[in-house]
Amino acid sequence: MLVDQSNRSVFAASVQEHEVAALHRTQSLTASPGIRQGAVILSHVGEHALSWTMLGLLGAGLDPEQRRPWLRATATVVGAHALSVVVKRVVRRHRPTDPRIQVYVATPGHWSFPSSHAASTTAAAVAYSRLLRKRWPLFSIPVMMTSRVILGVHYPSDVVAGSLIGAVMGRWVANVQAVSAS
Repeated sequence: MLVDQSNRSVFAASVQEHEVAALHRTQSLTASPGIRQGAVILSHVGEHALSWTMLGLLGAGLDPEQRRPWLRATATVVGAHALSVVVKRVVRRHRPTDPRIQVYVATPGHWSFPSSHAASTTAAAVAYSRLLRKRWPLFSIPVMMTSRVILGVHYPSDVVAGSLIGAVMGRWVANVQAVSAS
């Protein structure tokens, strides 16, 4: 079956324009310096999944009865981050460059799909909320996702894809923990 390349290009351009428009709209709605500064702080907190990894190790140290599940959850956070980096290198989608988009933070690489911040944050929130038996860590997911768009370093689909990776991995480790506890 032959696929018309021009139709594919038109579709891709249309999707791209919708993503840029959504990114621009998000930045317009969150133009407050306080919101931007909060997003910058979150960017540093989520960099390379280090904070989420340290929180998991802290959980393992403070909760000796659940040390193994905490370490498994922490490994899942690192794994979600690593998987997102691998996917980035395969997909090779450039970060937003449209002149309407402001970039407010430096990034360690050129590739944007999927968002590693969204992947590791979601994996941590899902896995750690299970261990804590609290739902409040889940609040960090939309906050981190939105912050990446506010900062102009990711398209909306980047953060959705990253969050899906983190959710699947975080849920997977929770299921493994539930089976091993049985």
